[in-house]
Amino acid sequence: MTNPETVSSLPMARPPGCPFDPPEELGRLRAQGGLNRMVYPDGHVGWLVTGHALARAVAGDTRFSSRYELMHIPFPGSGVTEVPPAAAGDLTGVDPPEHTRYRKLLTGRFTVRRMRLLTERVEQITAEHLAAMVAQGPPVDLVEAFAHPVPAMTICELLGVPYADRAFFTEQVAAMSTPELDLEAQSVAYLAIGEYVGGLIAAKRAHPTDDLLGDLTATDLTDAELAGLGTFLLGAGLDTTANMLALGTFALLRNPEQLAALRADPGIADQAVEELLRYLSIAHTGVRVALADVELDGQVIRAGESVTVSIQAANRDPAKFPDPDILDLRRHATGHLSFGHGIHQCLGQQLARVEMRVAFPALVTRFPTLRLAVPPEEVPMRSTINIDGVYRLPVTW
Repeated sequence: MTNPETVSSLPMARPPGCPFDPPEELGRLRAQGGLNRMVYPDGHVGWLVTGHALARAVAGDTRFSSRYELMHIPFPGSGVTEVPPAAAGDLTGVDPPEHTRYRKLLTGRFTVRRMRLLTERVEQITAEHLAAMVAQGPPVDLVEAFAHPVPAMTICELLGVPYADRAFFTEQVAAMSTPELDLEAQSVAYLAIGEYVGGLIAAKRAHPTDDLLGDLTATDLTDAELAGLGTFLLGAGLDTTANMLALGTFALLRNPEQLAALRADPGIADQAVEELLRYLSIAHTGVRVALADVELDGQVIRAGESVTVSIQAANRDPAKFPDPDILDLRRHATGHLSFGHGIHQCLGQQLARVEMRVAFPALVTRFPTLRLAVPPEEVPMRSTINIDGVYRLPVTW
């Protein structure tokens, strides 16, 4: 096999006027085979994976580590070249056996009963925020009015945040991801959340409650691990879902025939959610590190080399999904990698699905004339080093 092309940096530039499409360079590399050498910002020469089958193989192989401190960071211009070890309770940055211990404790608590109860609350929360939008009248920022508060209130239900504290809690959570605030202000909010979760755990140890954190206080997890898990679940369960609701609505508004299909038949919500997850791939890039020499597609990835996996390129692979650049809500998008694959597959994926299956149909049916309140090119796109979305989505009806 010939030596693959060496890419000078991770392609990041999206096609002009196509905010939902991956960088064109990723598609070209995928068409050439999907595995390339790549130079990282710190000079490390590792790998870039763009094909679906190869991405799935890397994600499912425990010879590739998820430990942050081993990784070379691929994002050019981010200023981040290394990451400290994962904090206690952060499942994404640890390997077995530590990962296995956390995962086992959590998996049994994402029960059918709890998801059913949460579904009822998501329906109520969604209805309340849609009614508030009606009362306020157009235009509104959908991020502020709907996409952020629905998952924020849902995560409060999951963790067992008392009603009296939810305004404070959601205010601090919003500040953690507000672009207008500097890093210091965001850090203050992050510390406030950590301190709050610590106090919540102490209260639940004294008086156990029927919620996720209440359940976990009966395990052998330390207070530091419980606080870390609570903060991890907050970040994993809020930011991604909020951005999916906002960016997904933007994508639907830019594809009116698909929007009309969902409005006419809310029964396709399950398929619609999977297709939006595939099409948008908001958690667009992952990194793994080889713990041993691994042969992949005829190439040897040496121990210690970082492998960047382009989820957005893999989810647009025509070898897996015909006409992948078309948003088709009736597509059976089974096998997309937006929730990952293998031992690190997203623990809260069913909760995220519940929120989106409820929220998207409810929004488009409550507002049959929903449309953008600004030209599409004026919607401020968010493209951080790990999550895509929009900072604001002004809509009217």
